[in-house]
Amino acid sequence: MGFISNPLYAPSYSVEGDEVAHILTSKGGITVSLDGPGAPIHVANFCELAEAGFYDGLKFHRYVPGFVIQGGCPHTRAMTPEDVAAGKAGKDGRPGTGGPGYRIHEEFTTNPRNLHDDGALAMARSQDPNSAGSQFYLCLGPQHQLDSGYTVFGRTIDGLNVIEALRAGDTIQSIRIEHAAKS
Repeated sequence: MGFISNPLYAPSYSVEGDEVAHILTSKGGITVSLDGPGAPIHVANFCELAEAGFYDGLKFHRYVPGFVIQGGCPHTRAMTPEDVAAGKAGKDGRPGTGGPGYRIHEEFTTNPRNLHDDGALAMARSQDPNSAGSQFYLCLGPQHQLDSGYTVFGRTIDGLNVIEALRAGDTIQSIRIEHAAKS
């Protein structure tokens, strides 16, 4: 029998297409309209993780001025903001190397709105296109060189000033999902 790799995760969250994420950080709030029709796997995965409290208390671990602010690594949960900002390894590993224990299928080749505009919400991944899990980034200005390699699954509708103020070590206090029709 040949080598069998771990299958890609299929989220059970049922995407309605009007999901909005409210990301509360130590620097303030960000509201993101999620693109369920364009990136249903990524939106379902993000919503499942958010609703389970996975992101609560994690820190942003990567800041590149004029490029991105990145978070979602569970290794940062028990770390101090200072250690995360310094890139030190925590008890679970180095910031930026953790995930939820599974990976999801890429959607950058199928999403018609896969544009890394200012404030775009997208999933980070390793060299394998199907390796995204929990780590996400927000664009600090247009980053269209990423359009053909990373899945965009949301756009910021409020809080661009907060995104610009975030730095490595800042905390994701909570991410709550609601439906636009109810907000």
